[in-house]
Amino acid sequence: MVSAAVPAGCHSRPGDARVRIGRAEWKVEIAADEASRRRGLGGRREVPAGTGMLFVFPREAPRRFHMLDCYVPLDVAFISSRGVIVDIRTMVVEPDPAHPATIYSSRRPARYALEVPAGELAAAGVKVGDRVELLGAARDAAKAAR
Repeated sequence: MVSAAVPAGCHSRPGDARVRIGRAEWKVEIAADEASRRRGLGGRREVPAGTGMLFVFPREAPRRFHMLDCYVPLDVAFISSRGVIVDIRTMVVEPDPAHPATIYSSRRPARYALEVPAGELAAAGVKVGDRVELLGAARDAAKAAR
C-alpha cells in the first residue's frame, strides 16, 4: 500500500527492526526497495499485535497506499524525514482485495510509512505531530536509503 507505483501494505525481511512512538513499540519488517514496498503486507491473513511494516523511501514526497491483496485492516502513519507523524489513516479491507478502489494519500510529504494492525495507533494514543524513533535495523535501513 504505497506510493509512486502505489505499493501495497500487507511482506519483507525480519530482523531487529523496531519503531517506537511514545511508550509504544512495534517490531517491524522493512520494505526499502520497490519490490518489497509494492508487495507490502499483501496476501497476509493476519498481522500480529505489536508487529507491522516500515516502508522506507529515499526521499520525502506525497505517498499513496492501497490495500492490494490485503485481508486485514491496517493503520498507516505517514512520517516525515524529521521523524514526525504528518498523517494517520485507517485502511479497510476492500470488497475485492485484488482490485482495490480506495487510495489512502498522505496529506503532507512523508519519507516513511508505518503499517500496523488497525486500531493499534489509536490504542497507543499515537497522533499527528508525535515523534517516531527508528531502532536497530529500521534505523540502518533509513540511513542506507539516503
